[in-house]
Amino acid sequence: MGIKRVLTKDFATENLRQVSVYERTGGYTGFKKALEMQPDDLVELVKKSGLRGRGGAGFPTGNKWSFVPKNAPRPTYLLCNADESEPGTFKDRVIIEKDPHLLIEGMIISAFAIGSCPMAYIYIRGEFYYGATVLDAALEEARAKGFLGKGIFGSSFDFDITVHRGAGAYICGEETGLIESVEGHRGQPRVKPPFPAVVGVFGGPTVVNNVETLACVPFIINKGAEWFKSFGTPKNTGPKLYCVSGSVKKPGVYEFPMGMNLKELIYDHCGGITGDRKLKAVIPGGASAPMLTADEIDLPLNFDAVMKAGSMLGSAGIIVLDESVCIVDAVWRLAKFFAHESCGQCTPCREGTNWMESVLDRLERGEGRPQDADLLLDMSDNIGGKSLCALGDAAIGPVISSVKKFRDEYLHHVTHKSCLPETKRYRRLDMAVAAH
Repeated sequence: MGIKRVLTKDFATENLRQVSVYERTGGYTGFKKALEMQPDDLVELVKKSGLRGRGGAGFPTGNKWSFVPKNAPRPTYLLCNADESEPGTFKDRVIIEKDPHLLIEGMIISAFAIGSCPMAYIYIRGEFYYGATVLDAALEEARAKGFLGKGIFGSSFDFDITVHRGAGAYICGEETGLIESVEGHRGQPRVKPPFPAVVGVFGGPTVVNNVETLACVPFIINKGAEWFKSFGTPKNTGPKLYCVSGSVKKPGVYEFPMGMNLKELIYDHCGGITGDRKLKAVIPGGASAPMLTADEIDLPLNFDAVMKAGSMLGSAGIIVLDESVCIVDAVWRLAKFFAHESCGQCTPCREGTNWMESVLDRLERGEGRPQDADLLLDMSDNIGGKSLCALGDAAIGPVISSVKKFRDEYLHHVTHKSCLPETKRYRRLDMAVAAH
């Protein structure tokens, strides 16, 4: 698959964060073109492009915009989800830190398209302090150039953007939890319906889009829907950023057309497995995605193909695990994260994630029981589809897939009170075994 960079093509340009430099690369031309179009035509153009949300769910962006009611009694709002709290995901912060005006331009076009949108918020993870300062500086430059403010370019379009820093809660990456946080409340998901497109932040219709999704919009306006569809595969169009971490020689953010082959990405572009060890498993869509074994990775990285393989593309946070990794230890660490990040609002997630973490913890301490693998599956069944938001489903993905595909490692922890001999022996487990 040939490499033709779109989103990252100007990343090496010196001082790209400055508005004057961004304009020299063709920046803000899409926004000026959009102002000459009708909002409904912009929505249809994005629909035709096939752009799907890059934050995890892969929902068609143009369809989401079209759900916003016309002539609503309250203002419409646009929220940019820059929380990027999914472990293994680090693509959005790269866009923010290297090319902030691309995001800003995408937000201006999107706000104009959804109509009657005077204000937008960039909800950025609190730990991304540098990214927040870059955005604040870029927004000041955009205001000084007249791209934001009252009567933009002599039109009737009034629009501005505020950076809202979160406090590092995973749940605020969920759109309604994000909305609650922007309003100043505790970050907890809302019951749906009503959906944000009808009743969102401050009671107004609200569109929530991911950073990478919004960054695609200027290219669609400038180059057209057919051009965008020339990248990727049917129903999975456009360029895509893939984050690769873990046991690879060259981790990082890679841009390819949607549908890049996972095996090719790992071995041809990321240099293969660290230390030339064997591949054991891959988590293809951030920590919440079910694991794939080494025999399952010859597949295109798009929403539909990965789902068909039993996992999900999600945020395209690809975590590679080699033969030296203890699967039980890896899943315990993920379970510990999800138990800690559960907001506690609903019982299945609040209680279930903590019980799963406890069972995995005792397995890692050498105190596992023969029934623990099946107990984890039973717990997962009592969490999946029963929590208020998707965190419950996210927490069980690695657990279910690991028990089904690596049950031998779970049983080894029970019978031998240790990891498999070829895996790394973690200090906490060694100490527990020594104590016995």
